[in-house]
Amino acid sequence: MPEELIHPTAVVDPGATIGRGTRVWHWTHVCSGARIGTDSSLGQGVFVANNVMIGNRVRIQNNVSVYDAVTLEDDVFCGPSMVFTNVYNPRSEVSRKTEYRTTLVERGATLGANCTIVCGTTIGRYAFVGAGAVVTTDVVPYALVVGVPARQIGWMSRFGERLDLPLDGCALARCPATGEAYRLNGGRIVEDPS
Repeated sequence: MPEELIHPTAVVDPGATIGRGTRVWHWTHVCSGARIGTDSSLGQGVFVANNVMIGNRVRIQNNVSVYDAVTLEDDVFCGPSMVFTNVYNPRSEVSRKTEYRTTLVERGATLGANCTIVCGTTIGRYAFVGAGAVVTTDVVPYALVVGVPARQIGWMSRFGERLDLPLDGCALARCPATGEAYRLNGGRIVEDPS
């Protein structure tokens, strides 16, 4: 297993935890309390705050700031220049550091380029947030959401392919790339082993 690769222009504060095989690229700053798993990649110009947990095999593209109170589980993809927040109603003259709202991005979710995730939300497993979307409420697992504010328009497979399913009801579909089956039941997706 390769050691972590930290570019000479990156700043990793003492106390930060970075797992084996993780790459930290040009002009990135990782604060002292951050915990980053193995085999992840932090692109150019990324900022990772103190109270942040990043899992294994996470890909954070260029120019993303991961602020305090954000957790990214394993296999999350953060597209270029996407945005996290941690204060719901910021004012420059009012300190709200004790009011941070937690954001959870569950395993395998994709956050498209230039999307915004408003704090206090959970993005479900393998959900897919389209480029430029603004997420203001929780996103259920496997959902495909787009727009401002983000709204669900479909379902995605673990492989990242759109599933031929209605938004609600009961139905079965297969991933066009892998053939894996997904069952829709009452607005929720479960992987079907049959």
